[in-house]
Amino acid sequence: MVRMSDVVRGLVREKSADAAQDAPAPAAPPPPPPPRPRPVVEAPQPAPPPPRAAAEPRAVEPGPSLDALPIEPEPPAESVEPLFVELQLFLARVRELIRTGDAFPWSEFEQIIDRGAVSLERSSELFWVANNTAALAGVDYLAFHQARVAVLSMSIGASVGYDRPRRVQLGMAGGLIDVGLWQVPEALLRRLDALSADEQTIYRSHPRLSVELIRRWGPPREGLVEAVLQHHEREQGQGFPQSLHGTAVSQDAKILGLIDTYTGLTMPPAPRPRLRPHEAIREIVRSKHEAFPSALVKALLSEISVFPPGTLVRLNTGEVGRVIAVNRNHPLRPRVEIVADGKGQRLTSPKTTDLAEAPFLYITGAVAEGGH
Repeated sequence: MVRMSDVVRGLVREKSADAAQDAPAPAAPPPPPPPRPRPVVEAPQPAPPPPRAAAEPRAVEPGPSLDALPIEPEPPAESVEPLFVELQLFLARVRELIRTGDAFPWSEFEQIIDRGAVSLERSSELFWVANNTAALAGVDYLAFHQARVAVLSMSIGASVGYDRPRRVQLGMAGGLIDVGLWQVPEALLRRLDALSADEQTIYRSHPRLSVELIRRWGPPREGLVEAVLQHHEREQGQGFPQSLHGTAVSQDAKILGLIDTYTGLTMPPAPRPRLRPHEAIREIVRSKHEAFPSALVKALLSEISVFPPGTLVRLNTGEVGRVIAVNRNHPLRPRVEIVADGKGQRLTSPKTTDLAEAPFLYITGAVAEGGH
């Protein structure tokens, strides 16, 4: 039996519970404010703002982007034989300019010499072509001689620290050192060792004659003129035309004088006898204290070597070898290809020896072609 009082008490409890749930509960503190704004501040942080992402470079991009860029290949090396031919032909045209009085093509000349300087920077091939090649058919001796001086002097200039502009100026001067000789009788060149007093006077005038021509053509640089004028001056004042002593002679003129002497010994005008490179070097070394600074002679020795490539030499073992490469730091100890044994028997398989790495082997002298 359910009492009315129990029913009333149950209703009162249910009502109280309902009231407690529906009541606003003023006494309870409101939720703390930080939790509400925090999500608002933190929500955009995972993704950076677009303006910042656009302006900020990515650290990983520079490497790949540089690798991806097309790299312009270095132009192939110019063939040296056609270049040396072109230089000879140009200088042969210079002789005609003296006759016609036409303007000198300085820009064309400088471009040819600059190409030669670039070729020499890459390898010594042009140097050896100029050192060993005979004159081109149809090109007179002076054009050929001056072409050789131009190339070889640039190599010596590089050895003593010249930058390319100065080497180009030196090469241009070397190509013009003897233009004045085109105005004297050709017979003088064939017998320079037996000139009369009057002929000596004529010959010794050629540096001034060369400078007169060059000035008439309007040279681009004054240093070129000075080098041509002084290239026959010598260290002890025994040169011409001004009898200058060492300190008064320009470095360019000293280099030109040294190379002019070397080329005149190794490939003189006919019918004068020709010396082999190592013989010419020996002659120059003997006179170095009188004629040329020892530092320049040493630079020439480093470039030429007493035994340049192609020279047949005999070793202390009796073996015969052909020089195939020069050791610039050891001019007397080149790399050789042994072609014959100590008994003079030709080897079926030549062997290569670097004398700079073989202290007990050394060259006793050169061997004439066909010698044993």
